[in-house]
Amino acid sequence: MDVATKDCTALSDAELVELADLCAENCNGYEVGFLSKQREEWVLVTHAREQNKLRGFAFSTLERIGGTPSLLVGVASFTRTSVAEQALKSIMRDLFRRAVLAFPDEDVLVGTRMANAASFRGFTGLSDVVPRPGHKPSGEERAWGRRLAKRFGVDGQLDDRVFVVRGDASPTGMLDYTPRKVPALAAKLAELFTPLEGSRRDTLVVFGWAMAEDLAAGSLPK
Repeated sequence: MDVATKDCTALSDAELVELADLCAENCNGYEVGFLSKQREEWVLVTHAREQNKLRGFAFSTLERIGGTPSLLVGVASFTRTSVAEQALKSIMRDLFRRAVLAFPDEDVLVGTRMANAASFRGFTGLSDVVPRPGHKPSGEERAWGRRLAKRFGVDGQLDDRVFVVRGDASPTGMLDYTPRKVPALAAKLAELFTPLEGSRRDTLVVFGWAMAEDLAAGSLPK
């Protein structure tokens, strides 16, 4: 898998069409117009290619939120073929590598939105992931949910008790990972997505911590 990251400003219109063609496999509604807006809203775009065929991409940014080092994945989508997991892990590995370069010796908060439990595969190896089954979020964790929702531009749509963002039926940013073979962890996490209404395109705000020692060791994702 060949992975490359560049500034969103360098993303060509032809590449936007390529991204939209991949998204057509997933029925997530990410067409060229939507993706063009993401080019303006995010800093980095990462591609994963197998023999020059696009298998996944992610729009992201590395920034500090209230002083906290953060890696935010605004929009990501992956193939549904047998190499889906490889594409996901390759992209996340590159993003974590950039996180340690940007924030050496610091823990990094990783945040995104999801619409299905399989997408948690991208967070494997992170610490203190929220939300998670059986865990009652603390006041600080709920505050992080609100901070991220604000950063994603959906603060007025968040229920910070369950981290659900109410959609308006239009396409919305998220880490969209829907492989043909559903990962085993999905069944354990399915309850988190029960409140989501698919017809509204609801999403779940999810975050976790990439610990400095794991980033430095290059052991993420696991």
